[in-house]
Amino acid sequence: MDRGTLGDASSPRLGVEVRRAGGSAVLTPIGELDFHTAELLRLPLEQALDEGVVRLVVDCSGLEFCDSTGLNVLLGARLRAEAAGGGVHLAAMLPQVARVFEITGAGAVFTLHDTLAAALQE
Repeated sequence: MDRGTLGDASSPRLGVEVRRAGGSAVLTPIGELDFHTAELLRLPLEQALDEGVVRLVVDCSGLEFCDSTGLNVLLGARLRAEAAGGGVHLAAMLPQVARVFEITGAGAVFTLHDTLAAALQE
């Protein structure tokens, strides 16, 4: 998987940077993750899993908003990663995004980290 950014002029509200760090795929969504942009995160998550990378780290430091569609993309990736012996780690969530995970209870099913560095150390 090469480092890159996904997104286009028709969906400028979300970009996703993708890179490898050791045995992890690190995905950094920047902007708003919602019904209209969720596919831009789902595709690289699935690509990493298809390539055999089962430890996914999502750096949420640039994620300004996440709705239920975005949450479902992350939950779907978690199910696939765990079925393959891995998992999805979420790092550095902004308070407004962390609140969505708190309200829905989804925070209990992900491994959460305060920083990207902490997520990569584990």
